[in-house]
Amino acid sequence: MGKGDRVMLSMKDLVFKEQPVRKSINYYMGPYTIEEIVSANAVKLKLLSIMRIHPVMNMSWVVKYMELVKG
Repeated sequence: MGKGDRVMLSMKDLVFKEQPVRKSINYYMGPYTIEEIVSANAVKLKLLSIMRIHPVMNMSWVVKYMELVKG
């Protein structure tokens, strides 16, 4: 993955005040764009301002976004 790629963010370990903790659910939000490669294990994402979470994520929390082709 590189700068400008679109990725999905894992919600498995993120906790939001508005939502109850769901430990057994593994789902993804996005897609979000990679703004910067911080290190070999971290990327900075362009997140929505209302999310109020730090934009630098470990690579284990993101997966490459695959757009479905209809046809």
